[in-house]
Amino acid sequence: MFERVSPEVGEFDEGAFDEAMAADPDAALGLLATLTAAVDERLRARAREVARTVIIAAARSGSPRRGRPGRLVSAPLAPGGDLDVDAAVEARVAAGGGRPAVEDLRVIELERPDLSLCLLIDRSGSMRGDALATAAMAAAAVALRATGEHAVVAFANDVEVLRPMAPAAPTPDGGAALVDAVLGLRGHGTTDVAAALLACAQQLGRSRAGRRVGIVLSDCRSTEPGDVVAAAASVDELVIIAPRDDDVAARELAAASGARVATWAGPSEIPAVLRDVVG
Repeated sequence: MFERVSPEVGEFDEGAFDEAMAADPDAALGLLATLTAAVDERLRARAREVARTVIIAAARSGSPRRGRPGRLVSAPLAPGGDLDVDAAVEARVAAGGGRPAVEDLRVIELERPDLSLCLLIDRSGSMRGDALATAAMAAAAVALRATGEHAVVAFANDVEVLRPMAPAAPTPDGGAALVDAVLGLRGHGTTDVAAALLACAQQLGRSRAGRRVGIVLSDCRSTEPGDVVAAAASVDELVIIAPRDDDVAARELAAASGARVATWAGPSEIPAVLRDVVG
């Protein structure tokens, strides 16, 4: 497949790639992810450009609706909101020009979005091919599903926040910058699952959403000290997405912590998996 997609040094044949996607999407996406780290600068740049477009388009298939970034609404009087002046004027008119009753006053506040997501990407193993494409696909799907209320964290023996939870900042590019950041990840180090889960809880704690979900893309085999079960319990709602051929530790953690677990066999499955486990 590589020889067809890149027949000459620095060349990327989009027609051949489209044929590869039609024949075997997972293999084609894995190759594309690998090419984003190609030594040749021209090939690497073109692969990155194609990957952003293809991965976001594929991720949309699992995102039938978007989480609301929030809107200003009029609500009953409560501490912390700004007085709804129009409603106050109406209440005064209704009171015959006198002082309106407290229960008739209202405030303007930001309506909470319905969903926030924090994605944890395990980068401790190989971040090439299927694994890298799967991580990028998951990041795109998360960005599309919870537009202004999402965070993405990569972890190995350390934790790196690729995108912090930013309640008032919907992603303007559909997740392209985030996909590009994930494609730049390289595997290294041991696996500190507990630290990653605590970072997830911290990011979700910044969210205004009514439902806050942590998603772990990992086999969940921790090789660093730490209470993984207690860390998992600190996340409001936890979903683990593990490789289908390596899910034993993930299922054990899910059973011990009350998390839900799902599996993937190829990057093209991720949008549907996320749709099923998040709803």
